[in-house]
Amino acid sequence: MTQGIRKAVFPVAGMGTRFLPATKANPKEMLPIVDKPLIQYAVEEAVAAGVTELIFVTSSSKRAIEDHFDRNFELEYELEQRGKQTLLDIVHDILPSGVNCVYIRQPEALGLGHAVLCAKSVVGDDPFAVILADDLIDGGRHGCLSQMTELFTRQQCSLLGVEEVDAQETDKYGIVRLEKKSQRLGRVEQIIEKPRIDEAPSNLAVVGRYILTPRIFALLENTDKGTGGEIQLTDAIADLLEEEVVMAYQFDGQRYDCGSKLGYLKATVEYALKHPQLKGEFLQYLRGFCLPAE
Repeated sequence: MTQGIRKAVFPVAGMGTRFLPATKANPKEMLPIVDKPLIQYAVEEAVAAGVTELIFVTSSSKRAIEDHFDRNFELEYELEQRGKQTLLDIVHDILPSGVNCVYIRQPEALGLGHAVLCAKSVVGDDPFAVILADDLIDGGRHGCLSQMTELFTRQQCSLLGVEEVDAQETDKYGIVRLEKKSQRLGRVEQIIEKPRIDEAPSNLAVVGRYILTPRIFALLENTDKGTGGEIQLTDAIADLLEEEVVMAYQFDGQRYDCGSKLGYLKATVEYALKHPQLKGEFLQYLRGFCLPAE
């Protein structure tokens, strides 16, 4: 039977040290791009792809994420009493009806692979997506995960979202070598976590979108600590290659690395330039700022 993707795991337990002091008390996933936090963009992408169960792997300092997707009756009451229906609709639309949230604590910061493993009891025997919120991907009308879930219905195998990166940056990503590639899709032959430039099998990097079969959990349970002393999802995927087909998909869209300050600033500017209420005035401001009158 053909399976679809109804569950998505959001590993959100990281400390966000690259954005200190902003992330000392506020999760990095709650940093706003214009008027929505990063995690909401990730959730909207998942919901648009047909996901109905959102599984957040959190830590004790991430209560703001839970609060964001919970009801705030006091705020809703005040908006209703003041007749601010547009704002009330925005608050109600943060989490669509029929979509459920599950929160799981990651007891130790042992890496992405360990975070995914923490979701095993909730995911069960279903294929599932993994979304890293600080990789913000603008896929236009057809989001990155929607592209991947459509492929999954045909391929019925694990899929990795990939893009080409500068050869000097391979040590920041899991890098894949493909057996063959046709129209953005290829079978993964090898995957290496953060290789040096002279060890990288290509410049195709895995970014924050995965669709995985449940077999990955058994492999993660037997994965030793790897790069950085963490349990790497990449290492478990390398073991998965020996048992199942894993495909890499070069998605259609623009990725912003919002885990870096420069990527975050680029995303803020470019999303502001597409914002229906802000784009005109913001563009005018940028023109004046970049080309000041003499």
